[in-house]
Amino acid sequence: MNTDQDKTAAAQPFEIFLVAAPGLESVLCAEARERGFANPTAVKGGVTVTGGWPEVWRANLELRGATRVLARIASFRALHLAQLDKRARRVPWAEILRADVPVRVEASCKASRIYHAGAAAQRIERAIAEELGAPIVKAAPKPTGKKPAKDMEAEAEDTRAVQIKARIDDDLCTISVDSSGESLHKRGHKEAVNKAPMRETLAALFLRQCGYDGREPVVDPMCGSGTFVIEAAEIAAGLKPGRSRHFAFEQLANFDPALWQSLRAGGTPTAPTVRFYGSDRDAGAIAMSRANAERAGVSAWTEFTHHAISDLTPPEGPPGLVIVNPPYGARIGEGKSLIPLYHAMGQTLKARFAGWRVGIITNEAALAKATELPFGEDGVSVSNGGIRVTLYQTGVLG
Repeated sequence: MNTDQDKTAAAQPFEIFLVAAPGLESVLCAEARERGFANPTAVKGGVTVTGGWPEVWRANLELRGATRVLARIASFRALHLAQLDKRARRVPWAEILRADVPVRVEASCKASRIYHAGAAAQRIERAIAEELGAPIVKAAPKPTGKKPAKDMEAEAEDTRAVQIKARIDDDLCTISVDSSGESLHKRGHKEAVNKAPMRETLAALFLRQCGYDGREPVVDPMCGSGTFVIEAAEIAAGLKPGRSRHFAFEQLANFDPALWQSLRAGGTPTAPTVRFYGSDRDAGAIAMSRANAERAGVSAWTEFTHHAISDLTPPEGPPGLVIVNPPYGARIGEGKSLIPLYHAMGQTLKARFAGWRVGIITNEAALAKATELPFGEDGVSVSNGGIRVTLYQTGVLG
């Protein structure tokens, strides 16, 4: 921003789209409202808020449940490609993009007279290239096998590219900048992962859905790589989820490093008044969890123990939340062999965890039923690693 005119334009509020796991939009909306974002509204696939670029940066830094943050920089009607071409040239690309940073354009068309997504993307690419001379990166083809080394090198270079998303829906073209880059579940702390890990963004939304606010202990008796335990400890400590990573917006023309540093430095973490516990029968999972907690800076408040579910006992102190993402079959009906495990888990929790609430994520109602826990109404079904799962919750156990 080199002129007052640029600063004035940058200060104008616009729509910001927070991508959410479908089905959990209202949970993310509540988080955005709590974090002070303006006009949060749950819509299909995410949440809209309004603000300027500092709010885009803050959303990436602070929101735990958002998958990515899209800055909607332009919206216009386009009935044919020539009209799209003309109106795409009116977008102030030079105020947003840098000529030395590659750009990738993706387009989608739905119920519109412009129906060829590739042709639409080409028109926008040309508008950008002619104004900036920025190199355009073509979307990589779907993998068909092992990639040659030179292709892998090119793909690594492409990760620098800023992604522009154009959505043409009912002849309305909305152009957005993907300000996040890599998915926001990649906090920058988890190097070691177990099989079928829970994404941090999904874990954060499930914790919120269970009513967790950072003031009670959390126990995960099948902790895997420690996601629920670490996420709960970070929430309790007031640590910002994006504190350890970089974002695509740092490569934009309007990026203000000094303001960004002030946003990152804002707020002082506080030591939680409770602790967070994970256990697993896999010794390797416990080692992973401890290493991930150390990288996240929460090892002082977390404990990870190697033992079976049958050896689980409540920690000393007040009751809180047990949350667990047990193994489940890849397809409905394949989890029959897991029924004894779920039953044993339910019996242990009923016998030893009076006063605690329980949340279990699984893909089959039959597995949840096998626990014999007093679950309320079924929660929303969401996708975890391509498998539809549901959060089942109890009230306080008697």
